[in-house]
Amino acid sequence: MTESKSKKICIVASSLGKGGAERSCAQLSFLLNSLGYEVYMVTVLNKIAYEFKGELLNLGEFKDKDNSILGRIKRFRYFKKYLKEQCFDVIIDNRSRTAAMREYWVTSSLYKNQKVVYVLHNFNYRSVFTAYRWLNILLYKEKQMVTVSKAANQEFKELLGLKNITTIYNGFDFNNNFEQSKQLLSEEIKDDYIIYFGRLNNEAKNIILLLDAYKQSQLPAQNVKLMILGNGPDYGMLKQYVGKLGLEDKVLFKAYCANPYPYVKKALFSLLTSRYEGFPMVIPESLGLGTPVISVDCKSGPSEVIVTGKNGILVENFNVEALSKAMDSFIFDEVLYQTCKANAKQSVERFSLKCIADDWKNLLNLIDEK
Repeated sequence: MTESKSKKICIVASSLGKGGAERSCAQLSFLLNSLGYEVYMVTVLNKIAYEFKGELLNLGEFKDKDNSILGRIKRFRYFKKYLKEQCFDVIIDNRSRTAAMREYWVTSSLYKNQKVVYVLHNFNYRSVFTAYRWLNILLYKEKQMVTVSKAANQEFKELLGLKNITTIYNGFDFNNNFEQSKQLLSEEIKDDYIIYFGRLNNEAKNIILLLDAYKQSQLPAQNVKLMILGNGPDYGMLKQYVGKLGLEDKVLFKAYCANPYPYVKKALFSLLTSRYEGFPMVIPESLGLGTPVISVDCKSGPSEVIVTGKNGILVENFNVEALSKAMDSFIFDEVLYQTCKANAKQSVERFSLKCIADDWKNLLNLIDEK
């Protein structure tokens, strides 16, 4: 499964820092490298946390030094010169495209005469496009777009009349995740626990819903703890809310760590309560470690992975009672739980890097022929 090394691919990302979209960009660099492409990474922000393959141009370092209007113009010109000199076969742009003026210049000038794939990592329209529908149609109607879920594909195709749009799921290195899950924890956790792992941003992740459902469930009475693993702007607010619910001795807060997998593997099950997603990486990551998942049926992604009663439970979003009952069912219905646990790993094999690599290979070959 190799391609000519002469084909050069540039992956443009907001950063390689904390976040599912950023992590997927890092994974994509490994995937394309495995296909034999010569991979280059360009980051807009100076946040580099994930391992990646290829040569890096960190525009964020320039931004940190000078973020004035003149500094932005200089970065733009530097990047444009870089693209011209490198002569990439394809640019894969993973950024959010929300600033109208910036995106006009990026699309019409920076990427002029370049073959570009625009990846959409979110179902929320305002998180991936400008506020001006007419401008989005003007800029992207004829462009090659990739969504990370089928639901997002259908949504944006209908909304903007996109002509060249396809779905390629995020790819996962499940073997590497499993090896990382063997890392010894710095502290022994004796009690059973369930886990949420991700950014502590209640506006998007709706962690309050999770806490309310946990409070209403029978899990606290069964001494099944809730671990919240991650950092974010709402850490303090969530700690206060836990105190308000009287759950200080039941909810464990753990700071973000580069390797969450030992905690995930030891959890009874993981949870996702987002208001919206693109394709939530935490679901395949959890299932790939044999840990079942309870998720709300948000747009988009969970329903394309979870089959209730097979590898997890999918519940109506914003429904505290339904979520709490799902938690209880995994504790008290042993047959249901063991069935989901036994099927977890096999259910996400289609999201392995090997499988997703074929999708990217086919798309890049198609673009190369145009």
